[in-house]
Amino acid sequence: MGKYQKLFVLYLLFSCFVGTAQELKRPNVLFIIADDLTATALSSYENQACHTPNIDRLAAEAVQYTHAYTQYPVCGPSRASLMFGYYPSATETYDYVSGRDKVGADRKSWSQLFKDAGYYTARVSKIFHMGTKDWVEGTNGADDEASWTERFNSQGPQWNAEGVGELVQKNPYGVEPPKQGKNLMSIVRAEGEDNDYSDGKTADKVAELLRAHKDKPFFLGVGFIRPHVPFVAPKRYFELYPYQQVVLPPKVENDWDDIPAAGINYVTSVNGMMSEDQEKKAVAAYYAAVAYMDAQVGKVLQVLKEEGLEENTIVVFTSDHGFHLGEHRFWMKVSLHEESVRVPLLIKVPGKKPAVCHSLVELLDLYPTIAALAGLDVPSSLQGEDLSKTLDDPKYKVRDMAFSVSQSKGKRGEAFLVRTEKWSYIQYGEDAGEGMELYDMEVDVKQYNNLAHFPQYRQVVALLQQKLKQKLASVRTNDLGIHYKN
Repeated sequence: MGKYQKLFVLYLLFSCFVGTAQELKRPNVLFIIADDLTATALSSYENQACHTPNIDRLAAEAVQYTHAYTQYPVCGPSRASLMFGYYPSATETYDYVSGRDKVGADRKSWSQLFKDAGYYTARVSKIFHMGTKDWVEGTNGADDEASWTERFNSQGPQWNAEGVGELVQKNPYGVEPPKQGKNLMSIVRAEGEDNDYSDGKTADKVAELLRAHKDKPFFLGVGFIRPHVPFVAPKRYFELYPYQQVVLPPKVENDWDDIPAAGINYVTSVNGMMSEDQEKKAVAAYYAAVAYMDAQVGKVLQVLKEEGLEENTIVVFTSDHGFHLGEHRFWMKVSLHEESVRVPLLIKVPGKKPAVCHSLVELLDLYPTIAALAGLDVPSSLQGEDLSKTLDDPKYKVRDMAFSVSQSKGKRGEAFLVRTEKWSYIQYGEDAGEGMELYDMEVDVKQYNNLAHFPQYRQVVALLQQKLKQKLASVRTNDLGIHYKN
């Protein structure tokens, strides 16, 4: 081999080495999303009764966002929004679908952007919407196939799990066993071990994938289904929370008098016919489900550390929306009150210092933020904001308001939330025809005193209504080919 041939071979080897090194430097992404997890249930936020040591440990290493909001407090629309990067009001995606049919084949989901950039992308369990039947049968639900290199489901028993179970809703005589139903709070103190159930199987599969794909850049979507109903977990997690010791939220006399009819949540202690003991059992079971999920998060993070992946992996932890645990005698989600619409959000980026950020942020912001951190070209049509500056300066303010939408029980369609630092304004119908709520979040954090109809707050209401009108106009101005009625 001649001199120049040797030099050429050395050049090729060097090029391959540099290319491989650059590829290894591309950050991995571990995206963990819990189901129906309210920020008020985590001890790293404000809960002193429910202990979540593994999530707390991640929070101590990450930037923790205290004012993060879902764009729709229901699983399907929320997940479609955060995965495709558009507000539900822009795509009119309000149902239990992926949203692909609304955005079209040409627009990439968050994980698809990484897949097309050469990443291995895998979904384990629920990222786009899945229902309880999908968990039992191990089916894909409303998943988007184009978003993933591989897809894995975590089949496991739910309300039909072996163990001691009961229905704590619409069961006034206490004789009904756990049963299937998307709006039913069933409890099962289950027999068996963690990996006999869906979230334990998810943690095991993620551990397997981390070990198998650690030499190539990856985007892993990890969907834990707890604490979504039914509240099923191995019985040892229930032993941590004796229901007799649960302290329920205060029952304020005439609490509903200043809440519009459209704002009374779809599940309440009243229409659920729940006794005080059943309310306590529901809270205790929710905490048990959270504790079980937290343990699985810990297993995944431990494998990430053991495999030497922490230094090159962005970790995101959040939930699709919150969950009422008896506040105002409300249960579950859908409402635009704080417990239902606010979510936990942790972002850990290698080389960034841990911090607490109080800026208003939205789940919609995850797509552009993580894509930018990975050095990918971020689609210009996305409607979220890049949070990268908050990772260096947690005092940086990303938004002056957060915006969420929900279904309304009235005849005028949607309900809307405008959340500023000081105010939480909820409007039912675009013309406010079904009512309004206004809360001063500096002095009334639990939202007991609706100020919307007090004369001294007319200017505040008018200002927030104008903000809402402007937001809807900007959200609906998009290139999706969707036409709106005036």
